[in-house]
Amino acid sequence: MAKAKGKPRPISLALQGGGAHGAYTWGVLDRLSSEESLAIEAISATSAGAINAVAYAAGLAKGGPEGARAELASLWRKVSDASSALGAFGSAGFAMATALQSLASPYDLNPFNYNPLRTLVEAEIDFGAVHASGLKLFLSATNVETGKVRVFSKGEITTDAVLASACLPQSFQAVEIGGTPYWDGGYMGNPSLFPLIYSGAPRDVLLVILNPLTRPGTPKRAAEIQERLNEISFNASLIGELRAIAFVQRLIDDGMLKETVMKKYRRLNIHAIRGGQDLIGYNLATKSDTRWRFLLELRDRGIEAADRWLADCAKDVGTNKSSFDIRSEFLEA
Repeated sequence: MAKAKGKPRPISLALQGGGAHGAYTWGVLDRLSSEESLAIEAISATSAGAINAVAYAAGLAKGGPEGARAELASLWRKVSDASSALGAFGSAGFAMATALQSLASPYDLNPFNYNPLRTLVEAEIDFGAVHASGLKLFLSATNVETGKVRVFSKGEITTDAVLASACLPQSFQAVEIGGTPYWDGGYMGNPSLFPLIYSGAPRDVLLVILNPLTRPGTPKRAAEIQERLNEISFNASLIGELRAIAFVQRLIDDGMLKETVMKKYRRLNIHAIRGGQDLIGYNLATKSDTRWRFLLELRDRGIEAADRWLADCAKDVGTNKSSFDIRSEFLEA
């Protein structure tokens, strides 16, 4: 464990969704929670990221960083156990499920709206502890009717909010909250960054990206095409927000915009753990692979990635400097 030098530097996290690949984020959180030089004060998250976020917050409230690590480990163990009880998905099961989804909706295939994730979240997550954690939490979902992002925060964060954030429409019926139907937040906020601007959260934001931003070559097989479309779709909202942030930062740098104007414009210092590139060799089917051995493999890769980031980039936190170049990534051809 690294020794803190002075007061821990505050940081915000932005956690993407990615199904079982969220176990990689588990590893990142496990490592960061033991880093005494940093203090996680805010998390914006979507889908699997949202599940990680509430588990981290509940554990933190109950037992500090050790409690957070224990809660995350317990959550993912139960994810694996629940899936094993239903039968291992595997590549054959994934292919069969995908074929069925192309023929019928979850309203046809699952008329009683059984969602094993609801049972797991209700049993595992103490939302009273989540609300008492002191973390600023923001969970994104997509409003089915308007196509706009809905961000749940504070007392709005419930089992239903988590399920809405993780509701893939091909697999589950829309989650209704207050009479409004919601789908997975990944379509419109994966994750949403704007809440971190307006809430006064730490301006250093560490992105944990689970979908590859770039993938060399042209996909030619049907499964490869679908996989790349999935990656592009679930990165689109994040890329759009990062472009807007880069534009505002350039205006601030050029003196054309004052950062203090109505507190609407803030410089965010962006950092990133590129989990998508680390996981580029895993195909789409592995996002449904919840075998314990595989989840541990992903966790360990996340721990290693967090170690690398801490060694190479954490020094930039608190210096008003980004370690992730938004302009070269998203504004230049």
